[in-house]
Order: sequence, then structure tokens, then C-alpha cells
Amino acid sequence: MSRTDDIYKPALEGKKIPVLTLDNKWHQLFTQAQTDKRIKRLEEELNELLKRQGKAVTETKEIKKLKKKLMNEIMDNAVEASVENNHKAQRKNDENKRLINDCNEMLDNYKDELIEVPKEIEKVNYKLMLLTMESCYDRLKKNKKEIDEISRWVTEIRIELKEKLVRKQEMEMASQELYSYMHDIFGADVINIFDMKYQVKEIKDDGNKNDV
Repeated sequence: MSRTDDIYKPALEGKKIPVLTLDNKWHQLFTQAQTDKRIKRLEEELNELLKRQGKAVTETKEIKKLKKKLMNEIMDNAVEASVENNHKAQRKNDENKRLINDCNEMLDNYKDELIEVPKEIEKVNYKLMLLTMESCYDRLKKNKKEIDEISRWVTEIRIELKEKLVRKQEMEMASQELYSYMHDIFGADVINIFDMKYQVKEIKDDGNKNDV
């Protein structure tokens, strides 16, 4: 069994999953990483389904509006067409009835599509969510590995840095003692003899402080 079957699918049971391609936070997950081809493919499929759904909704509204207009025209022409035996009005109503039948047929088709497409959207969105969870897990695992490596490196560097600082202080103290001793013997000439002006300067400064 895979993590998807053992963990991800049970975790999604009863959860209302938002349409991922409409969620800005979902898009942000993949802005800094190369998107998995499987995720890209499902993303495109889901977007196409959303377009189909949007078109079906828009077309349904427009057809209903047209159907209502045609029915109103039939009602307006009904008296004239039947009582006055107006052939032009009758032909107009016959044409409108034909168009209404066309409208009903298209509405039936879109009705079926508006039932099936949302199911397809939910199905593809679910698959995309599972792949998203897989991708997030893989990236979290990879990030943790790198974070652990960096943490170990930082710890080692800190230890080494601390050791170096201690060693530096020890060497500075040892040098200070050496030059202090030589300074006591040779005085100011120690600067030229050992050519170490920095340490000698410190000694001279310390000496000045002591004089004060």
C-alpha cells in the first residue's frame, strides 16, 4: 500500500476540497519549483472542465432569456393570429414555436452537461489534490534533509569557531606575555628587534594606562 492509499485518501474523507486551480494559495505552492508533469496535466484538464461549466451556465441563461422572449411574442400575437386569421402572425408564431423547441433541446443538453461536468470537476480535482499532497510530502522531506544538513554544518562551524576563538585568545595572551617580557628587557627597542608593532603598541598603551 502507498502513502496515498494509507494516509492521503483517508485524510480527505468528508473534507470539502476547494477547486485547486481557482485557489491562489495552491498556485503559490508551485511558483518556486518545477511543477510535476502529472500535476500540470490535471491542472489543464481541470481548467478545461471549468471553462465548459462556465460556458454551459452562460449559454443556459441566454437560452432561457431567448425562450422567454419568444413565448412573450407568441402570447402577444396569439389573438391576432387566431381571431383575425393573420397569416403573417401565424407564421411568426410557428417560427417562434420551432425556435422554442430548439431552445428546449439545447437546454436539455446543457442540463445534462451541468450535471456531468461538476462530477468530472470533482473527480479531477480530487486526483489533483492527491498529487498535490504527494508533491508537498516529497518537498517537505527534501527540505527537512537539507535543513538537517545545514543545521549540522552550522553546529560544526560554531564548535570550530568557538575552538578557534579560544585558541586565538590563548595565542594572544601568550604573545602578550612574551612581548611584555621582552619589553621589560629591551624597552622601546623591542619594536625594531621583533618587528611586531601591534603587540608592542598594546604594551605601550597598557604602559601609558598604568602611568595614568
